[in-house]
Amino acid sequence: MSTQFFSKLSQNYIELLKDDEYYDITIEVGEDPNVKIFRAHMNILCYRSPYLRRILASNKKNKDNVLAHVKLPNISPEIFQIIIE
Repeated sequence: MSTQFFSKLSQNYIELLKDDEYYDITIEVGEDPNVKIFRAHMNILCYRSPYLRRILASNKKNKDNVLAHVKLPNISPEIFQIIIE
């Protein structure tokens, strides 16, 4: 039973990465011409990565409910794709 639960939970996290509706942060990675913007969920990133938690701590949504946007030019889109998964 627990194996099925964790398998389903992992699948749910993958689905969240593909979600185009409920994300609350965009992360721009890479340098021109190799730039990609990822949509993500700040809470999940903060709890899964101490590094991203430190970066995102200063980029919280403001009171106007505007999406947070972070630029990480020193990480390639291909590497960040691996990290975020």
